[in-house]
Amino acid sequence: MFFAVVLRNALFILVPLSFFLSTYLYLYPVFHLCAFPTPEQDASAAYSNTFRQHVPLAGHDSKKVAPFRLLALGDPQLEGEPPYRDPNASSFPNFHKFWKDALLLEGTKHNPLQRLRHSLHDLIDFYLDDIPQFFEKWRKRLDHVGNDYYLGLIYRSLYWWTNPTHVTVLGDLVGSQWIDDKEFENRGWRYWNRVFKGGVRVEDEIALTPSEFDEHLILGEDAAAWKKRIINVAGNHDIGYAGDLSQDRMDRFIRVFGKANYELRFRMPIDRTSMTEEESEDEDHPIPELRIVVLNDMNLDTPASSKELQDQTYGFLNEVITTSEDVTRPAHFTLLLTHIPIYKEAGICVDGPFFDFFDGDFSNGVKEQNHLSRDASKGFLEGIFGMNGNVDVPGNGFGRNGVILTGHDHEGCDIYHYINQTAPPEREWQAKRWQDALSSQVDQEPGIPGLREITVRSMMGGFAGNAGLLSLWFDEETWDWKFEFANCGLGTQHIWWFVHIVDLITLGVGLVYDNKTDVSMDSSKVNGSANINGDGTQNGHLEMNGKLDALGAGKKSLRKKSGKSLTGSLSSGDSPSSAPFKS
Repeated sequence: MFFAVVLRNALFILVPLSFFLSTYLYLYPVFHLCAFPTPEQDASAAYSNTFRQHVPLAGHDSKKVAPFRLLALGDPQLEGEPPYRDPNASSFPNFHKFWKDALLLEGTKHNPLQRLRHSLHDLIDFYLDDIPQFFEKWRKRLDHVGNDYYLGLIYRSLYWWTNPTHVTVLGDLVGSQWIDDKEFENRGWRYWNRVFKGGVRVEDEIALTPSEFDEHLILGEDAAAWKKRIINVAGNHDIGYAGDLSQDRMDRFIRVFGKANYELRFRMPIDRTSMTEEESEDEDHPIPELRIVVLNDMNLDTPASSKELQDQTYGFLNEVITTSEDVTRPAHFTLLLTHIPIYKEAGICVDGPFFDFFDGDFSNGVKEQNHLSRDASKGFLEGIFGMNGNVDVPGNGFGRNGVILTGHDHEGCDIYHYINQTAPPEREWQAKRWQDALSSQVDQEPGIPGLREITVRSMMGGFAGNAGLLSLWFDEETWDWKFEFANCGLGTQHIWWFVHIVDLITLGVGLVYDNKTDVSMDSSKVNGSANINGDGTQNGHLEMNGKLDALGAGKKSLRKKSGKSLTGSLSSGDSPSSAPFKS
């Protein structure tokens, strides 16, 4: 009884605690006020409008929602079996060796003392090596499962709450480029069946190069299909850096996650009924276009071990540049999705410039890098976006409207790259944090072209499970695209583990309490009691077997009691039912 009371009191605390924690965890975007930015650029209005879309008859205003909403996730890095694992780590090799040494199964000739010494040594290794390695391996496997569902919670919760139109993962989908094909396929299965369950890779028929381009897609059409498509970007842990990037690694990435280099072109339908005939036919009011460039920048820098793969990347990049719209064309926006951030001086972001190279292997190619080189970065800014430090070039060097989204730097960074056209002849690209650029208004100064680069903070638990929310909308007054970006974080993976451990404890206590209650009820039924009152002097205890247990009474006392309690008489041959009863 005491144990049942303890369990009941524990449930009074655990049930509401578990309910509250689980509600908070699975609805965390609601509690963290997460929402895609809106054209109003009012965070509270964006959140309230997002909230209303989940409440029936609450007056959700679809006109206040950006037509392009990109859920950007960085560096999930699914871990798994290490690339150089010991195949005997979980099979207790020292325990097997103990039996071989103890019984001399391998034909080794040892005297009894040597046999004892080897056997004891094997047992010590079994307890100190085999058993810890066994539990550590299964602990890691359990941790991987929990991490998968933690990452999946971020995707599914934000997918449901914010209602994105498109989703991208900015590289480092898996945790190592050195794993074998079997492990790569296994992590790919986890990626599609646990983390991004319900998502699909972008089909090869849609992911086209500029030379394969046929016709524009319409933004907003086939919306349900685009919500499920995951735009995957290749990262160093997926295919390697320029030094160790190989055709086999590229092929398996394409097979599991989709192409590494392609573009998507969308046109946005505009209601021209409110425009005059001159405005609708004016070259200053062309159809709004959005160009999404997915670029593998892992082998832009040299040396590269595979010249063929590097030529493919530069061939695609040159196609993008040569097929770009004129820099003076309004209503055009370029969104570049890649992995390695472009160059910036040390101290601006957490990761500063860094290069390392193989020594004697992989053609002495790039082994590791934090940023692209200055030259490769310049190719992005001046090639893809058409910006320039020279005011005499087309568009006065201000180039095309757009933004760059990258991964790689797990801490994340929001940067404004700019070049001062009034500086001395040796004009160089510079960078500031976006908030510093806003405060100094460098983005508004004449003669200073610039572009924003957003490195999305990693969604891994060690970096608070972050996600980026990019909104893009078309401003008909200026006849150009505008965008805004926001972050939404869940918190460390320990929150996920803590909540589910509390849930399991609550479930376990509930099952034990329910079982304890059932046992107590069954016991009460089996040992039920009834008082038997005859003449007021005897009390009996009736058991389920039907026997009458009269305390201190035998057969004789029972007959005596029976004779005294009956005042009527039975004549010879009368049945008990016909006997008269006298009062």
